[in-house]
Amino acid sequence: MTARVLLVATGDVMAYARRTSRPGLATADDLLAAVSRGLGADPGANPATDPGADLARGSAGDLGAYLGADLGAGLRPDLGADLGLEVVTEDVRAEPSWDTSPATMLSLARRVRTALLDEGFDGVVVTHGLDTVEETAFLTDLLAGQAAHRGGIVFTGAVRPLDALSSDGPRNLASSLVAAADPALRGVGAVVCAGDELHAARWVTMADATAVTALSSAPAPVLGRVADGGAEMCAAPPPRPPEPEGEPETNVALVKTYPEMDPVLLTAVVDAGARGVVLEGTGAGNVPVGLFTTISELAEWDIPVVVASRCRTRAVPLEALPPGYGLAAKVGAIGARGLAPVKARYALMAALGGGGRQAVRDWFARL
Repeated sequence: MTARVLLVATGDVMAYARRTSRPGLATADDLLAAVSRGLGADPGANPATDPGADLARGSAGDLGAYLGADLGAGLRPDLGADLGLEVVTEDVRAEPSWDTSPATMLSLARRVRTALLDEGFDGVVVTHGLDTVEETAFLTDLLAGQAAHRGGIVFTGAVRPLDALSSDGPRNLASSLVAAADPALRGVGAVVCAGDELHAARWVTMADATAVTALSSAPAPVLGRVADGGAEMCAAPPPRPPEPEGEPETNVALVKTYPEMDPVLLTAVVDAGARGVVLEGTGAGNVPVGLFTTISELAEWDIPVVVASRCRTRAVPLEALPPGYGLAAKVGAIGARGLAPVKARYALMAALGGGGRQAVRDWFARL
């Protein structure tokens, strides 16, 4: 039976077409057509016979004409058939990746969950700008629950626009579609696919904005690779997060700490409405002693404070660290269990769906 994959396109760099006579934003069908025609895969192709190469060289015309796509159909099994798949396409409105709101991230996470649990898709691919793809993918992973066991959840993006020479978008999308349909990804959770590599949402980060090898999971391993028309797993995935409870709380602040930091900066974000705070500390999970009184006060107000580090740390609670480290635990702070600060922010959003500070502590203990 042919696998059914939902392709959700949010625009951003993968969909940018700037060199045509009518610059625009490619739709999900456009992107699928680009995969079908190998757009950008051969910069040396003959423009007379390869419309993709002609488009990449900036000849006059518009995106739809060069791709020859029947746009807006919403269901294009003829294009997905090149990959042995039935691909259903959707376009959604989203901010640029560098400004993606938690509301948009939650909307995408819910769409993924519904597609797998209620609509019978074998996998879901979401195109996304790379600036914050690690954040949306991780929030989706946290909220997936049983949907993660129903099919593959793959996010992808591109460094170069669709009509750039050697665009990385079409290949990344093709690999993502194949991976999402592969049963090997069931139970793995959300991944990010680029350059034929599969990165766990919990581990991945955008490490280089200047090259197509933009993503890295280091020091964690690459989770898998796309090869021979399928996904090949290279490492065990991270443990599944606790089941989601209630609606996430999106008003969570992330504050970078530094020596002699004024505690008023911490109370200011709470006064502005933050229901939880993540502090980016140093080393094993250290924050300035001058913040301890404020952290203690926030704990009394049932405002959870999570301490993450700008360094790689072990996935242990603050109170389990050797004497002299993680002292903020003594005044009520909660450790991020090895999560990077930006990932800890989304984990705190999800944890707050289950209640206040104690519920958050219990949730992080199971992370």
